[in-house]
Amino acid sequence: MEPAGTGVATVATGDIARLANVGRAAVSNWRRRFPDFPTPVGGSTASPQYSLTEVTGWLTRHGRSFTVRPTDRLWQELRGATGDMHLGDRLGYVGGLLTLLARAPERWRHLADQPDGALVGGLADALRAVVPEIAEFVVDDPDEAGTAIVRLTAEVAQREDPRAVFDFLHERYLEVHSRRHDGTQTAHAHLLVRAADVSGGRVLDPACGTGGLLDAARDSGAVELYGQDVSRTAARLAAARLALHGAPARIVAADSLHRPGGGHGTVDAVICDPPFGDRSWGQDGEAPQDPRWSYGLPPRAEPELAWLQHCLAQVRPGGRVVILMPAAAASRRSGRRIRGNLLRAGVLLAVLSLPPTAPGATAADLWVLRRPDGEPRVSHVLVGEANTDTVLATLPGQAPPTGRSETGVQAVPIIDLLDEQVDLSPYRWLSAADPSEGYRPAVEQWTASVVDLLSHLPDLTTGTRHGVADTTTIGDLVRAGVLLLRQAPVGTSDVHDGTEPLLTAKDVRLGRPPTGRAHRRDGAVILQPGDLVTPLAPRTPVVRVITEAGALLGPRLYLLRVAPERIDPHFLAGFLRAGQGAGTSVGTSLAGQADLRRVRVPRLPLAAQRTYGDAFRRLFTADERLREVTVRGQQLVEQGFHGLGHGGLRPIRTATNLPQSDAAEPSERQSRWGG
Repeated sequence: MEPAGTGVATVATGDIARLANVGRAAVSNWRRRFPDFPTPVGGSTASPQYSLTEVTGWLTRHGRSFTVRPTDRLWQELRGATGDMHLGDRLGYVGGLLTLLARAPERWRHLADQPDGALVGGLADALRAVVPEIAEFVVDDPDEAGTAIVRLTAEVAQREDPRAVFDFLHERYLEVHSRRHDGTQTAHAHLLVRAADVSGGRVLDPACGTGGLLDAARDSGAVELYGQDVSRTAARLAAARLALHGAPARIVAADSLHRPGGGHGTVDAVICDPPFGDRSWGQDGEAPQDPRWSYGLPPRAEPELAWLQHCLAQVRPGGRVVILMPAAAASRRSGRRIRGNLLRAGVLLAVLSLPPTAPGATAADLWVLRRPDGEPRVSHVLVGEANTDTVLATLPGQAPPTGRSETGVQAVPIIDLLDEQVDLSPYRWLSAADPSEGYRPAVEQWTASVVDLLSHLPDLTTGTRHGVADTTTIGDLVRAGVLLLRQAPVGTSDVHDGTEPLLTAKDVRLGRPPTGRAHRRDGAVILQPGDLVTPLAPRTPVVRVITEAGALLGPRLYLLRVAPERIDPHFLAGFLRAGQGAGTSVGTSLAGQADLRRVRVPRLPLAAQRTYGDAFRRLFTADERLREVTVRGQQLVEQGFHGLGHGGLRPIRTATNLPQSDAAEPSERQSRWGG
């Protein structure tokens, strides 16, 4: 297979799915089912690349609708012009060019009127003059393929906002290089920035990657931004990204731990998501004398503590450092001396646990620190779960909570933390509450929940299987106009980067309200009561009937909107769910993520549908109650274990017979244990 970068506009499986507005599984199914599906022209066996022209031709021949937006065309041309290893460098130039187009359109028009040779000769000088933020990264001229991309970029920027163009390209780039550039989750970035209190301040990220944290700081009112990253490609992308968004930023390509600095001096706040577990960070012969290690020389196995102390050295007295740390850094034996010194100096303000970002991902905590400035030292450290409320509790002027607060944070006296282990793990302190309180009320609540669950089960009797002659398909209902099948528009993301509530696939699976945030874009699908929502390829049966209007439909979800005078929504939802659960839907297999349009449902008059719908509705409600009963039951069991283990609870029979003092005779105590 040829390597990428042959000059042919190429697409990966995910790109084809986005163009055709289907899931990746559908594209994989096409590859297996259709002998005439295009042959890969590049990439690898695990990630093949296809000719964009051949793919669009195949989609046309097979009557499948698709949309190739200008930004899609630019992305495919960009990726087809170079290998993936150099893709980021080209994208950095594209970001600089988009900034040039936004800042100095007349200068670009003068260049665009020149032949390709003159355009190449003048572009680098124009970029350095108009976009000085990326001047040090403009080191070579475009080749022939690059010149064509330059002109295509200008054409695309005339139709769409240059910032939106770059954000789209950057998102696609991160998908390709997800292992090389593991960016900070958007929700986590906002928590870091909030805890750092960056508004009106000078902010540094010494491991900035492609600039995600700095962009969040810009959005929160930071007035000066400084970044450093060991990857020149990442630094180039960060510089272009921030320049395009109008941020006053200075980005340096250098290893922060070995080459600290960058002309920024001390700053008001440092935010950092350092590389976890990088034991190659090194300790040269001068390391013990490095003034940054004022709280202890970091062991080689504790690179995150080296990053933490580096960040403290970059911030002014009284300035704040907010850094993501692996959860193990709060308790590893090798780091206990440094943790103890941080506590004694009153530097550490909070350790807050973050929810996992994905199955198998490294658990992380958010550490909030303040460089000493002569003010009275803190006497408590806040531990708890990281969320907006707990982060706000760390800000200046906030009184520490007494005990565990309703927001899930607890103020732990520093003296209690300074034991032999110096274990700062939040779960250790949050699970240490007296488990005896509330055990009996919890049993009563759980019992009431079980009774309530039983009340929702419908009365059912033995029936006969529906025959194929009495059924129709969802596809037929769509074609008849009594059912609308929709998906979110291409490019919709379920990260928290907007103002509108957005229903995510995880929300549907967990049966919870919308937790995503997004901006409303063209073609956005607004949920209405009675809509059915199901994931594109559910691993476990899940269909949800919407009861509240207003949220946006998120990615990787199907929406089915019925004509209520023709179809009962719970009737349809029930048969769809039945098919998912059994692997078949009245004879049609859903195994292998088959097309939703082929699911079959019985042909019944509306009155009969409503009878079925009422039974299905009761089952859906019972399913929700079952989840609640399960969660409460698990919590109840844990309360019992903790209560018995800590002594706050006792078995009733034993508690009534145990001696009140140690004065009981040994033989008597032995007999009570059955000896």
